[in-house]
Amino acid sequence: MKRAKFDSVMSVSRLRSIQVLMGLLFVYFFLVTLEIPLISKLGFGLESYELISTPFDNNSKFSRLNSVGELSGSSQDSVFPSRVMSRRAKMEFSLPHRKMVEFKRISGLVFDEKVFDSFDKEEFSDLHKVVRDAFVAGKKLFQDIESGKVQGEVVSGTQNQTESCPDSVSLWGSEFVAGGKIMVIPCGMTLGSHITVVGTPRWAHEEKDPKITLVKDDDEIVMVSQFMMELQGLKTVDGEDPPRILHFNPRLKGDWSGRPVIEQNTCYRMQWGSAMRCDGWKSKPSEDTVDGQVKCEKWIRDDDDHSEESKATWWLKRLIGGRTKKVSIDWPYPFVEKKLFVLTVSAGLEGYHINVDGRHITSFPYRTGFTLEDATGLFVNGDIDVHSVFAASLPSTHPSFAPQRHLEMLPKWQAPPLPDEPIELFIGILSAGNHFSERMAVRKSWMQHPSLKSSNVVARFFVAMHGRKEINVELMKEAEFFGDIVIVPYMDNYDLVVLKTVAICEYGVRTVVAKYVMKCDDDTFVRIDAVMKEVKKVPRGRSLYVGNINYYHKPLRHGKWAVTYEEWPEEDYPPYANGPGYIISSDIAEYVVSEFEKHKLRLFKMEDVSMGMWVEQFNSSRPVEYLHSLKFCQFGCIDDYYTAHYQSPRQMICLWRKLLNQGKPQCCNER
Repeated sequence: MKRAKFDSVMSVSRLRSIQVLMGLLFVYFFLVTLEIPLISKLGFGLESYELISTPFDNNSKFSRLNSVGELSGSSQDSVFPSRVMSRRAKMEFSLPHRKMVEFKRISGLVFDEKVFDSFDKEEFSDLHKVVRDAFVAGKKLFQDIESGKVQGEVVSGTQNQTESCPDSVSLWGSEFVAGGKIMVIPCGMTLGSHITVVGTPRWAHEEKDPKITLVKDDDEIVMVSQFMMELQGLKTVDGEDPPRILHFNPRLKGDWSGRPVIEQNTCYRMQWGSAMRCDGWKSKPSEDTVDGQVKCEKWIRDDDDHSEESKATWWLKRLIGGRTKKVSIDWPYPFVEKKLFVLTVSAGLEGYHINVDGRHITSFPYRTGFTLEDATGLFVNGDIDVHSVFAASLPSTHPSFAPQRHLEMLPKWQAPPLPDEPIELFIGILSAGNHFSERMAVRKSWMQHPSLKSSNVVARFFVAMHGRKEINVELMKEAEFFGDIVIVPYMDNYDLVVLKTVAICEYGVRTVVAKYVMKCDDDTFVRIDAVMKEVKKVPRGRSLYVGNINYYHKPLRHGKWAVTYEEWPEEDYPPYANGPGYIISSDIAEYVVSEFEKHKLRLFKMEDVSMGMWVEQFNSSRPVEYLHSLKFCQFGCIDDYYTAHYQSPRQMICLWRKLLNQGKPQCCNER
C-alpha cells in the first residue's frame, strides 16, 4: 500500500514536470519566432536615426553618396534619389518611436563643406562661402546644444542677470542725443504711463527730396520743418527694424496740403497702416472717440460760420480765390518754429492721448497687433532740438520677455503625427529662432484648419540656428513639445533664407511625400481651402508654379535692397512668385533638392527670385504651368485673399476669428 501510494505521488510529480517543461519549450519557440522581426525593427530604427543625423555626420555612407549626387540601386533610383528617401521615410512611419524622432527632427538637407572646398571660384563664390561658413557654425552650435554645454552656459548667465524695471526714466537732451536719440523704456508701458518730451522745432529748411515734398519739378524748392516721435518695440524683434507702435509726425511746413498737419500711424515689418491725419478740423461727431476724447482737435475756424459746413466753405473759397481772407485762429497749431513746447503722450484704456502745453491735441486708438508692454523705446528725430525726456508711471514688473510668455504649452496646439500615406499639400513656413509669438499665432489660427487635422495637409516651421544661445535652447524646447519645427542646421542669415526654401522642398518630397509644396512666411495667413482650389485649376500631372507672379521685374541697383551687377548681371529677373506665399509641384521640388545636393544649384540672396530662376531652368526641359493671382497678397491684406502678408500675431488671430464667425475672408486692416 505504501509503495502504491509512493508511485502515485511520483507519477503526479512527473506529469507536472513534463507540463512545466512543455510550457518552457512553448515560450522558447514563441521568442524565437519573434526574434527576427524584432531585430529587423531595431535595424530600421537605427537606419532612420542615421538619416536624421546625416547633416552632422559627413563621414556616413549616405552623406558621402548624396554629396556627389550618387545613390546605389536601380537606374530609376539613381535618377530620382528622392524615391529611395521616400521609401526609407515610409519605413520610419511604422516605428513605435517615430513620434519622438519627429519631435527632434532636423532637416535632411545635405551640404558637404569638404566637397565645396574643391570648387573653382565662380561668380557666386562669395555667397557660397557664406553658405559654407553658416553650415559649419550651425553644425558646431547644434552639437554644443545636444551635448548640454549651451544649456549650462545659459542657466549660469540667467542666474547672474536681473532685469531692472524702474517706475520712471529721465534723460537730458545731450544724453538723449548721445544715446542715438532713443530712450529705452526697460519694461514697456502700462495703463496710465506717460512720457513727456520738451523740445524746440527748428527753422524750416530748403528741401528738394520728392519723397518728402511730393514735388514733380526738380527745380522747385519747398521749405520743410517736421519731426517725428515714435514708440518702438525694441525687444519684439532681433535683426529687423523695430515696429512703430505709435508714429507721431507733426508737419509745421512742407506737407502736400500746404498747411500744418499732424499725421499718426503704425508700421509692422516695414509696412505702414492707414495714416490718421489731423489738419486743424475737429473730428466729426459721427467718428468714434478714444476714452471719450476726439481723435483730432480743431485749431482753425472761419469767422463767418461756426457750423460743420464751414469746412466745405473754406475749401471752396480757397479753390476759387486762394487763401481765405477771413480765417482766424481759435487757438494756434501747437508747434511753432523756435518756440519751446512740452508734449506728453499718455496711455489710456482705448488709445494714446497727446497733449501739448497742457491742451489735448490728438488721440490715437490702439491698433490690432501692438501692445503697451511692447513699447520699450522712444525715438525722436527730425527738425527738432530735444531738451529733455521723462517717462513716468511705468510698470515696476513686466511679464518676462522670455519666449514662455508667448507660448501656450497645451496639447491642443501640438502637431498631429505625420500620416503614413502621401499627402496633397505640404506647407513649409519660414521662421526665425526668436519669432516665438509669430509661430504661436500661426498654431492658434490657420493651422487649426480641418485639412491639417485630417492629415491631408501638413505644415511645419523651418528655423535655422540663432546667434543668441538662449534663443536656441528655448527653440529646442518648443520644437520638442509642439513637434512642428524642422531645424535647418546652419547659422541664420538674411541672405541665406534661400537655404530654408531648399529644406522645405527636401522635406516635402522626401519625408511627407506631398503632391504640392507651398512656401510661406510666419507672418503670412493662409486660406488653405482657397489655395487648394487654385492649385486644382491646373490639370493633375502637370508641373505648376502658383502665386503672385512678377514678370520683367528689374533688380534695384541703389538703396537698402540694392543688388550689384556681380550678384545679378542680368537686367531682368526671371518670372517669379512673391515670397510670402507660392506653390510648386513635387517634381520641381525634387529637381531643386537634387541640384542642390550636387552643388549645381545657383544660389541668390532673394529666395523668391531664386525659386523663379530654378523653375525657369526646370521649364527648359519640361513645361511648367504658371498661374498668377493677386490674391496671394504681397503687401498686407485684401478681402477674399488667398494669403495675407505682414500680419502681426494679433492680426493672425483676428483673421482666423473673422473666417470662423463670418464664414468669409475679411481683413483686419487696422494695425
